[in-house]
Amino acid sequence: MSAYIARRILFMIPTLLGIMLVSFLVVQFAPGGPVERMIAKISGQDTGATSRISGSAGGDFAARNQFQGAAGSEVINSKYRGAQGLDPEFIKSLEKQFGFDKPAYERFLLMLWNFSRFDFGKSYFRDVRVLDLIKEKLPVSMSLGIWMTLLTYLISIPLGIRKAIREGSRFDTWTSGVIVVGYAIPGFLFAILLIVLFAGGSFFDFFPLRGLTSENWHSLPWWGKILDYFWHLTLPILTMSLGAFATMTMLTKNSFLDEIRKQYVLTARAKGCSEHQVLYGHIFRNAMLLVIAGFPGAFVHAFFSGSLLIEIIFSLDGLGLLGFESVLNRDYAVVFATLYIFSLIGLAVNLISDLTYTWVDPRIDFETREV
Repeated sequence: MSAYIARRILFMIPTLLGIMLVSFLVVQFAPGGPVERMIAKISGQDTGATSRISGSAGGDFAARNQFQGAAGSEVINSKYRGAQGLDPEFIKSLEKQFGFDKPAYERFLLMLWNFSRFDFGKSYFRDVRVLDLIKEKLPVSMSLGIWMTLLTYLISIPLGIRKAIREGSRFDTWTSGVIVVGYAIPGFLFAILLIVLFAGGSFFDFFPLRGLTSENWHSLPWWGKILDYFWHLTLPILTMSLGAFATMTMLTKNSFLDEIRKQYVLTARAKGCSEHQVLYGHIFRNAMLLVIAGFPGAFVHAFFSGSLLIEIIFSLDGLGLLGFESVLNRDYAVVFATLYIFSLIGLAVNLISDLTYTWVDPRIDFETREV
């Protein structure tokens, strides 16, 4: 197993290189980079996402204005749209500030070298180290992703097994109806419904609508801090778990049904094994392999991209919202850093998933297989 783990870790290196290279090439052809964003802000043409940029970039307009020539007094040839009337030296200073004074291949190699040392530099527009920015947003995404995944698996797996055992019964029928309805409701619509019903909308005011903890969280006792934490998480977690709960329940049910119909189950029953022994001693290990296979994708999706709308609706400032706004604002330092970290975590979770296979079913041996 150690040799397999070593091969998988080594295989992560070219995979990460490929992800970063493709993303870097796409960004080179994307219109409206950080230099254009800064030019638009200085010339008063900043709209949309750039209006949310905070930090020193927007605050030092007066200091940088000294580089700006009289509008219309000089027409310069520039590769940046909207740069007419600006001092060429100021444009060069912007390029140097954002690292665009170097060739593309040199910027890519420098980025890889820095990322290999987990040096992600500073945000273009926030004047904050990218790693500090990610650390600041990480608790929200961790809370949403971990608790949503745990809740989904703890409910869906027992329910899916029960539905498989009692297939065709009234229990199976009405729970399937609930699951279909839950799967059909969009997450953001369900979030709005919960807000209207339980968060001071039109009926009850049981749950808060902002943040991960209350303002007086630090003054609460330890048990009060735990209750306050989960009080804030209740509605977001319920919203995120809805679609994943339906998918995981049906996946578990179908996996168990496929195994129940196989010959080895009939043989085990013929030998006098009890239903409990047949279900958890023979069927469980084989049926759970398919469920475990979907864990990495479900976890990474919930941890990052799946929380974007939920973070917006419930005013939770996490990694999903950070990545989205960084793409809109062309804050490439944050974009590439979050992409690198997300990809690295995704590859690590895939490896953990493979190791979990051997824990569920020791008969699986990855040593004799290729990566």
